[in-house]
Amino acid sequence: MEPLKQAEEAIVASRSETELVVMGKGDDEEGSIRDDQAVFNMKSILWHGGSVYDAWFSCASNQVAQVLLTLPYSFSQMGMASGLVLQIFYGLMGSWTAYLISVLYLEYRTRKEKENVSFKNHVIQWFEVLDGLLGPYWKAIGLAFNCTFLLFGSVIQLIGCASNIYYINDRLDKRTWTYIFGACCATTVFIPSFHNYRIWSFLGLGMTTYTAWFLTIAAFVHGQEPGVAHSGPKKMVLYFTGATNILYTFGGHAVTVEIMHAMWKPQKFKYIYLLATLYVFTLTLPSAAAMYWAFGDRLLDHANAFSLLPKTGWRDGAVVLMLIHQFITFGFACTPLYFVWEKVIGMHDTRSIALRALARLPVVIPVWFLAIIFPFFGPINSAVGALLVSFTVYIIPCLAHMITYRHASSRKNAADKPPFFLPSWTGMYAVNLFVVVWVLVIGFGFGGWASITNFIRQIDSFGLFAKCYQCAKTPSSAPPSPSHH
Repeated sequence: MEPLKQAEEAIVASRSETELVVMGKGDDEEGSIRDDQAVFNMKSILWHGGSVYDAWFSCASNQVAQVLLTLPYSFSQMGMASGLVLQIFYGLMGSWTAYLISVLYLEYRTRKEKENVSFKNHVIQWFEVLDGLLGPYWKAIGLAFNCTFLLFGSVIQLIGCASNIYYINDRLDKRTWTYIFGACCATTVFIPSFHNYRIWSFLGLGMTTYTAWFLTIAAFVHGQEPGVAHSGPKKMVLYFTGATNILYTFGGHAVTVEIMHAMWKPQKFKYIYLLATLYVFTLTLPSAAAMYWAFGDRLLDHANAFSLLPKTGWRDGAVVLMLIHQFITFGFACTPLYFVWEKVIGMHDTRSIALRALARLPVVIPVWFLAIIFPFFGPINSAVGALLVSFTVYIIPCLAHMITYRHASSRKNAADKPPFFLPSWTGMYAVNLFVVVWVLVIGFGFGGWASITNFIRQIDSFGLFAKCYQCAKTPSSAPPSPSHH
């Protein structure tokens, strides 16, 4: 019986090794996920995600959250035509740079695996890709921009939570709500990695889908207000502020590398972001256009679209769903920061979830504090878009791709060849150069000037640590004062 038992164990071991080869290489966490899949249980359904569908839900859910509520505000600044065109333009541009990031990730991982580098209990991040392909200076640049962007992305979620809940319960001011939701969002420290966002991503996308179509239908049911005016664009400051908010909308892939690393087969990621963007268009274009059609210039003084809709059960339902989704998006934005912090203090390899959660708590404190200092819903989106997203999401990936494949030998040995729709390396360089110049001049240059100007006006009007930003319970139908923009 003993030889038979040994033979059976050998067969099982061989089968396990074969499954690992078929599934692709990965770290121990990915291996444990595949083990869980072998046993069909509720935990693997709700908790462990690494498929193409999980990645699509993560990208689509993460791409649009509270910005859904500020896009009508952007339309009022830019006008209907520019709002629609720039959404499509920046959506496709964002999908292109997400594709470049995925290519660079695969190049980095392929090179490292040829050197027998193990990623056991280690999540690859964007700054590490830049370090491995281009050196320490690029690592420093990528780390600085990415972390700052994610920090303020998390801040925006807290501001959005306080702004939204105020329309259900205005007995507390928005600053107090920020304290409360800061404590709630701190619980994201217990979510280990992007593997564990399967059910949250699915629910989050359902919540934004409901909210987007609620805004669209509610705007048409309400109809155009008497004497509604659609005068945008009126000022360059407002126009470029709105444009950079849209740039921010489709620049949500600062977590692309982490989402890819959570996949069982990351090489399948290449077109997922584009497919996610196409779905997001079905949410953002109708809702923003309908709200601007109904309310026009009144949106100039109401950065949050909820503020102009009458209080109903449907609206309160949308507010609650957006609150839950913003909690999820807070986790998406903060998780890469948790990883960076863990690596800095040497806790990234720790297996204990409780210990890692305790180590992550200091990351939440500055997010909480900044949300209380700058509670400017809408203008802060534009400022982050112009100063941080422009480099993190658009300029740096394009430059990194061009420099990585500048030599004929690197192009010949590339882990991933040019896409079928642009099979020439020259064509890829041309597109990358266009993106760099456009975003540098329009996004960072004009957008930075407009966003900072608008942001300073908010500080002058409301002050730092504003207790309740744009909190008038009965909004005036009068035209907005220029000093508020």
